[in-house]
Amino acid sequence: MTGDAEFLLDLRRAARIGLPEAVFCPGKSVAQIEAIIAAADAQGERLLLTRLDTVNMAALPAGTRAKLDYDETSRTAILGSMGHAAGPARVAVVTAGTSDLPAAMEAVRTLRFHGQEALRVADVGVAGLWRVLARVEELRTYKVLIVAAGMDAALPSVLGGLVPGAVIALPTSVGYGVAAGGTVALHAALASCAPGVVTVNIDNGYGAACAALRMLGASAG
Repeated sequence: MTGDAEFLLDLRRAARIGLPEAVFCPGKSVAQIEAIIAAADAQGERLLLTRLDTVNMAALPAGTRAKLDYDETSRTAILGSMGHAAGPARVAVVTAGTSDLPAAMEAVRTLRFHGQEALRVADVGVAGLWRVLARVEELRTYKVLIVAAGMDAALPSVLGGLVPGAVIALPTSVGYGVAAGGTVALHAALASCAPGVVTVNIDNGYGAACAALRMLGASAG
């Protein structure tokens, strides 16, 4: 952007890579967010907005808010219709704990925007290993698993050793002290001994979902 109301939507991104532009809201003023939504709406474009907090959502004009499907947990908003779901879910989004839900739900909402349903499996962290073991046979049927975990982020490695699908580790900024805002979870995921586990950045549910969509597109080719 070169001014408060100047921007250039990347409307050809979907044609290039199969994924349309999303709007990352932190750092943008309410006026800028409103202008971007208005421009997309005027062109009949659907739009996914990420990290739109409740304060900025509430500050948007009522007419603009009425056009958005907003989810407070994931801090995502969708302009226009959800993507048409193409068949049954092929992605499972798994969380170690309830505290990991904001990042996980960002992934779920991103997938839904792109027309992909997701199985949600919550609160199956390794502190109670029986919980995830009870769901393993079901999880083995999914092409891609996004696994959100903070603290020591052991869950992606555990599932990486149990299921044949692609495992995307989504480290979260959950944990006390030495967890260092998700840095330990990120390093643990990167150092996983489970072969083929891939990792996105801390709390990057949007990026995890985009990786899953690319994997699904490649497997369909």
